[in-house]
Amino acid sequence: MQTTLAENIRDTPQGREADAILRSCVHCGFCLATCPTYQLLGDELDSPRGRIYLMKQMLEGEPVTARTQLHLDRCLTCRACETTCPSGVKYGRLLDIGRAMTEERVERPPISALKRYVLRKVLPHRRRFATLLVLARAVRWILPREIRAKIPERRATSTWQEQGWPAVRHARRVVVLGGCVQSTLEPGIDIAAAQVLDKVGISAVRASGAGCCGAVAHHLSAHDETLQQLRRNIDALWPHVESGVEAVVVTASACTAMVTDYGHLLRDDPQYAERAARVSALVRDISQVVLAEVGALQKALRRGAASDGTSIAAAGASIAKAKVKVAFHSPCTLQHGLKVKGVVEALLTEAGFSLTDVPDSHLCCGSAGTYSILQPGLSSRLLTDKVAALSQGSPGVIATANIGCLAHIRGGTSVAVRHWIELVAARLQESPTPGE
Repeated sequence: MQTTLAENIRDTPQGREADAILRSCVHCGFCLATCPTYQLLGDELDSPRGRIYLMKQMLEGEPVTARTQLHLDRCLTCRACETTCPSGVKYGRLLDIGRAMTEERVERPPISALKRYVLRKVLPHRRRFATLLVLARAVRWILPREIRAKIPERRATSTWQEQGWPAVRHARRVVVLGGCVQSTLEPGIDIAAAQVLDKVGISAVRASGAGCCGAVAHHLSAHDETLQQLRRNIDALWPHVESGVEAVVVTASACTAMVTDYGHLLRDDPQYAERAARVSALVRDISQVVLAEVGALQKALRRGAASDGTSIAAAGASIAKAKVKVAFHSPCTLQHGLKVKGVVEALLTEAGFSLTDVPDSHLCCGSAGTYSILQPGLSSRLLTDKVAALSQGSPGVIATANIGCLAHIRGGTSVAVRHWIELVAARLQESPTPGE
């Protein structure tokens, strides 16, 4: 694609990056076939190719209007187009630049601006979100159905939560970045991950002082807030990095994908650039870490084979372990952002679960961070389609790898929805730990 960027942006870091991305696009249109919003709306401007044209016009100095902002807002940032693109167009990074520019140049209606402000000021902050969740649960019964569906009921404490975080007992160590919303909604997920790692000979430690990965602020184009959150997390993680941890482990794939971008987002910060790049190099989704230890996992599962007749009610299914059917929803951030495909499915199969076929598994569930709140109509349609696909095999449990997807899908089905690491933790409950 030929470009002639406006002088005010041409020689800036954002301009040079955007120009290189635009020039890599060859207009082939392969992205249209995998774009969820194009599939729903059939509008070229609600496809990656159409949005690229809109951003090209903006970068070349043409007027930026609310129409441009609308079509960029409708993008889920699922990045399915990147998986399909034969030219390797970095659409997600171009979209970040385009959204930031429209945010500067187009004034939002007051209600829209307020929603985005509240989301930035509540979701990334654990105490604020926890307080709001308590209040929402208290008045849940009087709220409209579509809002009520987004407020999860309190779940019974899982077996692994009762056992607590394993003591540090192994020479091998990783540090876990706990994030924000997940630690309030589903605190058992990180505990389950720590216990699975403990079973395969790795001790997990928490990153005290860390918080939101920065994804909420980043995707809402709040640049300064994003960088503040990134620097805080690097400061919290750095002592563990210096002490020799093998990896920075994250159990929410969206957060993992965000941390992989720390080095890029802080590349021009003289105080943090080097450390940010090191953290990005160390970050791993929990599935990547467990896959690398699949041999140790197999041994731990064999030690627990005697408990195969036990129910896994704590993991969401009152069914004998050997009979549990699982429908796995692979989050967009896992399969398109991190390019991790088939790994969780293989681990669940290794743990003895029977996986159902899920049609159109590459398509987004409609959660997409704050998308389900800011674009409820489109999000609801995507959720309906996703739940129908996940339900086709009549699963006893729906599993996923990201808290946003988990909460969103749970609002659209009566089938239990759990993080996949909880299911593996349930299988390992009665297995002795190596060295015990």
